[in-house]
Amino acid sequence: MNTLRKTLAAAAVTTMTAVPALAADVVIGVPNWPSVNATAHVLKVAIEQNLGLEVELQNGSNPIVFEAMDKGSMHAHPEVWLPNQSNLHKTYVKEKGSVVMNPNGVEAFQGMCIPKGFAEENGIESIDDLTNPDIAALFDTDGDGKGEIWIGAPGWASTNVEKIRAKSYGYDQTFELQESDETLAYAGLDNAIKGNKPWVGFCYTPHYVFVLHDLHILTEPEYDAAGWNVIQPTDDPAWLEKSSAGMAWDSAYLHLHYSKELEETYPEVATMFRNMKLDTDTVSAMTYALVVDKTDAMEYATNWVSENEDQVLEWMTDGSGSSMSMGSGGNEAAMKALMEAQDAIGKALEALK
Repeated sequence: MNTLRKTLAAAAVTTMTAVPALAADVVIGVPNWPSVNATAHVLKVAIEQNLGLEVELQNGSNPIVFEAMDKGSMHAHPEVWLPNQSNLHKTYVKEKGSVVMNPNGVEAFQGMCIPKGFAEENGIESIDDLTNPDIAALFDTDGDGKGEIWIGAPGWASTNVEKIRAKSYGYDQTFELQESDETLAYAGLDNAIKGNKPWVGFCYTPHYVFVLHDLHILTEPEYDAAGWNVIQPTDDPAWLEKSSAGMAWDSAYLHLHYSKELEETYPEVATMFRNMKLDTDTVSAMTYALVVDKTDAMEYATNWVSENEDQVLEWMTDGSGSSMSMGSGGNEAAMKALMEAQDAIGKALEALK
């Protein structure tokens, strides 16, 4: 075992035997999509194995997790999509300064997809084709006169943006905009491809779906910052009517965000959160394992951390190659307990002589 890990683990084990059981030391927020669930479990395992701290994972929407990080009741959001959550990033990172962004973003894509074979058979190329009533009729599976299009899961910031984009392009008049859990939506895609049936909906990377299926990404006008006017419901009740975005998404990046108070209470955890770095292929592989292979998230994370020990330990160094010391706040209490326990052991051994 790496010397750094030995040192951290030894200190952690001794500390935990000397301190009464308390609530979780670190709480990580977990919104409702596969990759954030995978990353959250990797962080949990890495912290518990290397730092000896208890980590709890709590479900929560993006606004709830950010509010909790601001208050200190949660400590991290493993995967903040930017620009999707730019309103929350602006409020808590730039304005309040209570949340810190990890600088190592994972590159991502967002758009609208249909099965490639179905697209070629029916001459569907552009997102503008969705405004054609004859094209929309191909996707009308319930006979109500409108096609069905999946725009994302409830609670996703991107789902709101897709409502704006549908209104801006005009296919909100030819399609029923459906919201549902991602697992159900992509099960529908799988069935559609197997039966050569119609399906159209939101797609993004990093994601396993592009490994499983040959998809056509609907073409769109390039992103133009001057024409991208997106307001979220949390910012204005009239967000939809005031917004417009008739163009492709800008390039997106996924960034871990964490509560700034960790820099005082658990600086070694803050160091890890600040240094963590993954890439698109790694995150896609994580989602494939959890969703397609149906591997238990905790089991996958435990194996991943074990197989990538050197990478994980790099996250825990301060740049000089040494680990952050057990610092102030809650760590001072832990170190005091550790010293008291060691002193008690010394006295007990002396009494046995």
